[in-house]
Order: sequence, then C-alpha cells, then structure tokens
Amino acid sequence: MSPSPSDRTPLLSEEPRRRPSNAVDGDDETGYDPDPSPPPGPFRLRETLLFIWALLATAGVIVLAVWSQHSRQTRHEPSAPEKRNLIFMVSDGMGPASLSLTRSFRQHIHDLPHNDTLTLDQNFWGTSRTRSSNSLVTDSAAGATAFSCGKKSYNSAISVTPDYEPCGTVLEAAKRAGYKTGLVVTTDITDATPACFASHVLTRSMNDDIALQEVGDGPLGRVVDLMLGGGRCHFLPNGTDDSCRLDDTDVVSIAQSQFNWTYASDRAGFDDLDGGENVNMPFLGLFAHYNVPFEIDRRHMNHIYPSLTEMTRTALRALEKATEDSDQGFFLMIEGSRIDHAGHINDPAAQVHEVLEYDNAFEIVLEFIEKSDTETILVATSDHETGGLSTALQEPGQWPVYDWFPKALAQANSSAEYLALRLAKHVVEAPSESKKDLKKWINKNLVIAGLGITDALDEELEALAEAPLDGTYIFAAMISLRAHVGWSTHGHSAVDVNIYSSGGRGVDKIRGNMENTDIGNFLHEWLDVDVGAITKELKAKADRAKHLGADRLLKEDLAAQVAGSVEGPDHWMEQQRMLNGQRWYGNGEW
Repeated sequence: MSPSPSDRTPLLSEEPRRRPSNAVDGDDETGYDPDPSPPPGPFRLRETLLFIWALLATAGVIVLAVWSQHSRQTRHEPSAPEKRNLIFMVSDGMGPASLSLTRSFRQHIHDLPHNDTLTLDQNFWGTSRTRSSNSLVTDSAAGATAFSCGKKSYNSAISVTPDYEPCGTVLEAAKRAGYKTGLVVTTDITDATPACFASHVLTRSMNDDIALQEVGDGPLGRVVDLMLGGGRCHFLPNGTDDSCRLDDTDVVSIAQSQFNWTYASDRAGFDDLDGGENVNMPFLGLFAHYNVPFEIDRRHMNHIYPSLTEMTRTALRALEKATEDSDQGFFLMIEGSRIDHAGHINDPAAQVHEVLEYDNAFEIVLEFIEKSDTETILVATSDHETGGLSTALQEPGQWPVYDWFPKALAQANSSAEYLALRLAKHVVEAPSESKKDLKKWINKNLVIAGLGITDALDEELEALAEAPLDGTYIFAAMISLRAHVGWSTHGHSAVDVNIYSSGGRGVDKIRGNMENTDIGNFLHEWLDVDVGAITKELKAKADRAKHLGADRLLKEDLAAQVAGSVEGPDHWMEQQRMLNGQRWYGNGEW
C-alpha cells in the first residue's frame, strides 16, 4: 500500500514511481521498472546531501536570529569615563512658535536665505510633555521640579512632592558625589527654575527662604559653587537701600562669613572674573537688583549688566578650571529666563532678542564641548510655553492675512516693559502736563523712537495717556498688531516644547516625545548620582518649619497661597514696579 501524502518526506519519498498506463510486465521499452527498490546510488546521494544542506541552513537561520535578539537585549553602552560634565539649559517659556518667529526675524535682519536656521534648529532632539501633577498647564516651579527631582508636583512647588515632602535634586546629588555645580540665569536667582535645583519650599513666593538655602543655610549645607544672575534685593536686609526682603536677615553677610562665598554685585565685579580665569569659589554674582533687563534693552546698558552669553562663557571656564585636577567634572544649569517674561507681556520684539541671545549661549556651550577633553553633553528644553504665541493674526472684522511682518519687530529698539517704565517716570516728573502734550510726548519719545511705529492711532495714544500703568500691555499690543503676531494668553499654555542636545553617549534615551520627568531622570542617571539618597537625607534632616517655610505658611492656607503665587504677568511686573520704586537702571533708565 502506498503511503499517504502526509506520510511523505519532502525530499526523499519512498513511494515507487507510478507505472505508465501503457506499460506491461517485462516491457523494457517503457523504461518502467516494477522493482520498488531505491534508485541508483548517485541519485540517492544527491537527495541526501540536499536534505542535510536544508537542515543546516535552517539551523543556521535559527541560531543567527537567537544570537541577534540576545545581542540587542544584552548590548551595553561603551564604558563611561569616570569624569564627565553635564550642562542643562532651560529656555523658560519658549515654545515651537518662538523658534519660527525668531528664525524668520533673524533671516530678515541679516538678509539670510529662507533655509538658514538657528543653532537650536540644528540640534533638535525631540519634544517634551509639560503637565504638572495638578494641572494640564504647568508653571515654572512644577516644571523645574520635574527636571531637578525627576518627579511631578503641583504648580508652585519648589522641589517638594504633592505630599509636601522634599525631593533630592540632581544638583544636590552631583555636589554630594564630588562634582562642582553652578547656576546661571537672567532673572532673580531665587526665581522658580534656579530655586528648584538648590532649595525646597512649599511655594515659589518664599524667595527669602530660597535665598538662604541657596547660599548653604539648609539641611544639606552649601550645594552650589557658582551663582550668576539677578535678585540682589533678596540677599540684603530689610531697611537697606537695595533690599526687598521681609526681614532684616543679611544673606550676603551670612554667605561670606558662614559659607565662605566670594561676592560681586556689579559689572566691574563681573569683569574682574576675567572670563572665568579669576573666580574664587564659591562665588555669588548678583548683577541686578531684580531681573537683568530684556536683551533688547540690556544691549544699550552693556556697561551695567553682563549678558547671558557672557555669564555662560565665564561659568564654563570657571567650572572647567575648578575641576582640572579633580576626578569629577561639573553640573551647570543655564536658564534663558526672560523669554518667559516677554511671552507674559505678549511682546514679540523682546522675545526674538531673548531667543537669539539664548541661541548664542547654546552655541557657546557647543563650542566648549568641542574643545573639552572631558566627556561633556548638553541637554536643553523648556519648562512650558508662554503666551500662546502664533505667527499669525486675524484682526477683528478683517479677512485672514497669510503673512506676518518681521520688519515691524526690526524697527523696535526697546521693550514694551522699558517704554512703560519710562512713561511712568515721565508722568511722575510732570504731573501737571496736559493730556494733549502728554500724547505728543508719548508718540515722539516712546512710540516712534522706541517701537519704530509712525502711524499710531489716536485711540492708542489716548489709552497710554489715560492708563500709563497699563503701558506695558498697550505698547506690546501695538507692535504685535503691526507685526501680525497673535497671542492667546498672558499666562502659560499646555503645548509640547522642544528638546535639544549636543548628542553623545546615552542621549538617544531622550529622543522622541518624552515626559518632562524623563528628562529629569536622565540627568541624574547620566551623571550616575543618587537623588534617592539625597531625598532620604532631606527627610531625615529637614526642619520643615524652617526649610519648607511652614513657619510662615499654615497648612490649611496652602491652597490659597499656591493659587496666589502662580506666575503671571503681575507676579513679576507688579513686583518689579514695587521693588524698584524710583530706582532706575542707570543713565535715565529704570
């Protein structure tokens, strides 16, 4: 009986060849052999060899597949060098539209081709989701806590978790591991972003407590080696000419006497640092009473205030020099702080200059990395977007215009903030001036000279004369209208923000769309430092009544305090007015 088809071996069938229908027994002419014995030797050998070859080939494919999968699962990065540097940059409030706005502005003012891009564009890495633990729209405090601790928290939290417990930061862990550490900002050094790396309080409005912790009066002692920025008023005792503290604590004196800080408070002190060659650490440089002016204004006061790029270059060299003979490198956080403020007041002219300055600082860091003998990476992102910026504007009652006009921004040489402060000063100094004369003065000295607008409407001038304290928003609206730049809010938005990087070992882990906490966790993992151990130490040592600010913040009032401290235009603009009073930038500037 012949075997069934399912019994057949594919290559070696034992079934005898079928007899032709016209064959008869013994008929040699048909070539039919009734004997079912195996075929001649050579034929049988060929089929055997083919079978063995197929078996070996199949086995080889299986082995290769298993080896490939095992290799992918067990592949390790090249061994990391012991010494390394990490530079983390934060573009506070900069969303994707800010890049488009600034790129086109730069192309216009320098007559560049349409395919010219910013340094940031050339180092695009991914995007980040920004929500906080209690809102889809984060503030800078919760955003920076995600970066510093790698944890979500509520809006206004300064490196504390939703259960009001402190969380260890990457900067604190780096210092404990032997790294040098630094903070560089263009805002108040006690503002939310820098505060989250070196302090722990329940709400961001506790600037006085933050200042003390930043210089070392906290549960971990001193954790920062270098601080450059503004916010001098929070370090001086109440009652002195330059103070904004609510108590009479002299933080500068405490920093110098108890924690050995070297201190500088002006441009001359910054210049003495010689680009980082002459820095005695720990070094505290507070070069502005509150915020460093917007770059569009600061460039006219370069003899008073250092720029972000200057402070960045100085910090890099100072930290490089301080770690030359060390087995460990450094961790440096650099913030382009006032991109956010330009978004809050909806000032596109101020914003493009802030982004360009941040882009310049980014390029300086890349150049430093290229020349450094120590493994160094740069990671950069934003905590959130501010202003709901759009490179389009449809005027009420008008058809859409498929264009926006960078020329309008190029004609401005002052920020709306600066012009509003000049207006307020003029009104104080000329209280009896008629409205007609005031409008003429505003048009000539502020609108034409400051914004480059020669077609101001009477109702715009009337609004400025009637409400000079609202001048910041009126001036910003005037230039936004001429440039056809739109805004949806004076606060933050929930849009995803960009991630940038120099590249390097392990940085592919934050490619693509990431949660902001993923970035924070990457920072401490790359440095190989233990933030968990710092968290345990903080919880064991912290006097919550002192270091978290609970002595001045009753727990039942926390929600109200948090709601009232979330940043907005008035959070810093009104504080700026209050703190400055009749204090001017210098040479007639506020």
